[in-house]
Amino acid sequence: QVQLVESGGGLVQAGGSLRLSCAASERTVNFSNMAWYRQAPGKGREFVARMTRAGYSESGGYSDYSDSVKDRFTISIDDAKNTVYLQMNGLKPEDTAIYYCFAVRLTTMRGYWGQGTQVTVSS
Repeated sequence: QVQLVESGGGLVQAGGSLRLSCAASERTVNFSNMAWYRQAPGKGREFVARMTRAGYSESGGYSDYSDSVKDRFTISIDDAKNTVYLQMNGLKPEDTAIYYCFAVRLTTMRGYWGQGTQVTVSS
């Protein structure tokens, strides 16, 4: 069973930055893609950012973002630490949400979720 543990959330003022971390219980190269989603109060879970690894060299990948965070957020993976990061700059109050890590295992195509970390942006 894969475990994903998020950390790094907190309270920040608008315009500030946070870096979220998601530590995986197994090697990150075992995943075809790793992603971040978020869920704001009263809303459904939405896609934020993804790093697709399948088809790339071990250190490579392709990243894509939702339009609402493009040019402000950056996803990255440190395979040596088995951790995926989400660097969030220029935070806005509408970024307030619980942020979840998601990963798809390459061999089984089964998806796994972390427990989430709260991000609150004050105006």
